Amino acid sequence: MLAIRLPADVEQRLEALARATGRTKTFYAREAILEHLDDLEDLYLAEQRLIDIRAGKTQTVPLDELMKRYGLDD
Repeated sequence: MLAIRLPADVEQRLEALARATGRTKTFYAREAILEHLDDLEDLYLAEQRLIDIRAGKTQTVPLDELMKRYGLDD
């Protein structure tokens, strides 16, 4: 169960979309979350990796070295 408060203009847009399509507001809220969850997880992971790199906890590999290592430098 999830309850969220939306700005009035977003709520109105969601309501209008639901009415126009015969779907529920919940359907569209669920779709929006599912659509963007992967992006949010990727962003979090990238931010954590950047913190680790800056703290010296993770080493980087130059792209040209990586390409050579995997035979992609052709």
